[in-house]
Amino acid sequence: MSGRAKPTSYPETPDGRYFVVRGRLWRKSDPALDKETKARLVKELMAARRAVRQAKGDQAKLALARARVDDAKIALGERGKVWWDDGEPDLNRHLVKNTVYATWFSQLSAGEPINSDSRV
Repeated sequence: MSGRAKPTSYPETPDGRYFVVRGRLWRKSDPALDKETKARLVKELMAARRAVRQAKGDQAKLALARARVDDAKIALGERGKVWWDDGEPDLNRHLVKNTVYATWFSQLSAGEPINSDSRV
């Protein structure tokens, strides 16, 4: 068990597309996935991550394991083509302070009441 304390939840952008960890946006899974499919894909993602850890030192196995992680994340909607259809760009891995979510996040960080309808 690691010594790092993990928060029980991370702030989620008002539109539900991202969550924020250490000031960076991370794309959430596609909410249109049914419960069983999402559970199966998460299980595969966790197995692939374990395979990455176990493959250290073997470049061929490591490459295969990383490809499995990528495939699972794409299937979940966390990478690859975005799951929303309103034309908004993908801001995955961007610093929240450099995005349209900056004002929302600064208010959240300051403990101010947030208007959940807006991003800016």
